[in-house]
Amino acid sequence: MTDVKYEGPLLGRAAHIGQVLAKYGLEDRFKRNGDTRARARRLRTVLEELGPTFAKLGQILSTRADLLPPEVIEELERLQDRVPPLTEAEVVAVMEKELGVPWEDVFDSIDPAPLAAGTIGQVHRARLEDGARVVVKVQRPTARHDIMRDLGLFELFAEKAAQRGRLRDLLDIPALVAHLSDSLQRELDFRTEAANITRMREVLVPFDRLDVPRLHDELSTERLLVMEEVQGIPVRQAPAGAARREAARQLLESYYRQVLTVGFFHADPHPGNMMWWQDKIYLLDLGMVGEVDAEVRELILLLLLAFWHEDSSFLVDVLLALSEDEPRTGLEHDALRGEFAEFIDRFRTDSLKELQLGPMLETVAQIASRHGIRLPASLALTGKAFAQMQLVTAELDPTLDPFAVVGKFMLRRISELIRQFVDPQHLVYETQKLSLRLTRLIDSVEQITGARPGRRLQVDFRGTAPLEGAVKAIGRSLALGLTAGSALIATGLTAASGHVGAWVPAVLGSIAGLLVLGLLVDVVRRGDHAP
Repeated sequence: MTDVKYEGPLLGRAAHIGQVLAKYGLEDRFKRNGDTRARARRLRTVLEELGPTFAKLGQILSTRADLLPPEVIEELERLQDRVPPLTEAEVVAVMEKELGVPWEDVFDSIDPAPLAAGTIGQVHRARLEDGARVVVKVQRPTARHDIMRDLGLFELFAEKAAQRGRLRDLLDIPALVAHLSDSLQRELDFRTEAANITRMREVLVPFDRLDVPRLHDELSTERLLVMEEVQGIPVRQAPAGAARREAARQLLESYYRQVLTVGFFHADPHPGNMMWWQDKIYLLDLGMVGEVDAEVRELILLLLLAFWHEDSSFLVDVLLALSEDEPRTGLEHDALRGEFAEFIDRFRTDSLKELQLGPMLETVAQIASRHGIRLPASLALTGKAFAQMQLVTAELDPTLDPFAVVGKFMLRRISELIRQFVDPQHLVYETQKLSLRLTRLIDSVEQITGARPGRRLQVDFRGTAPLEGAVKAIGRSLALGLTAGSALIATGLTAASGHVGAWVPAVLGSIAGLLVLGLLVDVVRRGDHAP
């Protein structure tokens, strides 16, 4: 909940909102026939003028291609901050309040001209006392008050909307407002962005052509962020060559990793948020990130693989698994499969320049909506992020095939799983987990059947050592079986790939053979020791 205490500011703000809506032609809302593009432009202008809370609402709505026309989505994606910049004195006042010392004790100089001026923060170049070049992000003094006031209005609206059946069926307004409130309050705390930068650096460790600015954590606070200055050029101006092509491939693969493995991704990767420096792509502005839980990650990966294999039937199965609700009565499975078959034919092409990953996921959401299937909001945000990322990747290397990158991503994931299963500590850990779960299962069955208490039927295990030995043996066989299966799958994938050396499937095949042999020996030994 917001911390606005008085109704007066809310009423005054509500009156101002009404004036702005009237100024840009509220009556057009009731016209059925009109220029959709012109109305969409007016909507964008209204949201920009009303400030950060409404701009953020527009950004969230821009991910809902299943609810809004394409013209509106396109305009909402162009939302920009339109605020006068802070004066130099205002910037210095915020910095000194956050640092607790005069700014000259920390900085050698500060460029008075802002790099960017937004409704929440303003960015300036500066130099530290040791000469290091940095950028400083300072929060506007009134940002928190203005946003909390607007969130108070939205919460009142959400309470009323929850009582309207038709509106509730169309869009979960309370959930939307809760998401908006959470997103904005995280953006108001610059320490959240600092944590995002640190986490993203860890995610990008496997990619030597990708990076994020170094953070000066000791100088960063809730309202002040100090980072290394990326002294490069716009990413679209990256010089042609092997580094540029490799960076494009890594950017795409990193997004598969961010979304499908880690569940943490840069949610606003448009070209303006990327720079080319030292033969690397630097991701900027980690204030807006997305998160995807483990179950949804697995299902998105299956969705991409179903699309890759042009399997419309399995695509429908994955879609229903992704749905947040039970399928509605009377769902026409054949019609849904047919629509996805046409969808696959339309989108399946040879290069990243032609294939639009973002619109592909947005179309999935639109098809699902037409059939009464509600998908998680994280899928829509993922689609938008992929679409923005592709603008960069397609320009850096228009010939890049995204599904070839998916194959390499899958191979890397399988290799990671194999290493994990072969790790002795991991095997012991998984065995102990299995032992504990089996013990709890037995306890639960005893409690349900009443086998334990009183003089009723008594089921007693005389000595736990044989049971523990059996559980450990089962766990060992299970681990060996899973590892062997993973190795066999990896062998098949690498053998089918034309981009992997012949020694790779040979080595993986040998490992798989040894693991299968070990499994057989383990089974035979257990058979010999059976009573």
